[in-house]
Amino acid sequence: MTSARTTSPRSRSATRDKLFQAAVTLIAEQGFSSTTVEEIAERAGVAKGTVYYNFASKTELFEELLRHGVALLTADLRKAADETAGRGGSRVDALDAMVRAGLLFIDRYPAFTQLYVAELWRTGRAWNETLLMVRQEAVAVVEDVLRAGVAEGELSEEIDIQLTAAALVGMVLVAALDWKAFQPERSLEDVHGALSLLLQGRVGGRDRTR
Repeated sequence: MTSARTTSPRSRSATRDKLFQAAVTLIAEQGFSSTTVEEIAERAGVAKGTVYYNFASKTELFEELLRHGVALLTADLRKAADETAGRGGSRVDALDAMVRAGLLFIDRYPAFTQLYVAELWRTGRAWNETLLMVRQEAVAVVEDVLRAGVAEGELSEEIDIQLTAAALVGMVLVAALDWKAFQPERSLEDVHGALSLLLQGRVGGRDRTR
């Protein structure tokens, strides 16, 4: 059997992903305090010692969950914007593609999204600083597109870039959670279409048919 010390980077990455999936699901279901390392290990299908090999404590594990999850979201948003630009799309088109990418992410990781949104409202947590930092990373990707749109004259100079970026990210998070909890019969394309109309009208400042 391969020892922990000789585990390949790829294998360790796969193990950490299993721990991420297990921990985020359990913590979303029953809360951080009620979730034990033993439960996380059992759900992930690994030994308890494997958890501590990868993370020094449960708190560190949770902080890494936040970093890992938001890093995935940020990468998806940036990819959507870059691909749209590569096709010659407008900045509003890029924002629309990012909205869809955000919905796809939430559809793939609903437990993480639920957990992330819940933690945004909590105070006094050891990981509050980490949460604020990773939140800004995701919002900054949207800010970059808005800033470019203003600089190129596509978007109004009156736009409050920071607040608008946060509002767009928040819109996707809240709308997606409502979709998952109360309107699961709706398709992702249906939800995206509704948000797209709102985006095109409010941020784009014009009525665009798809």
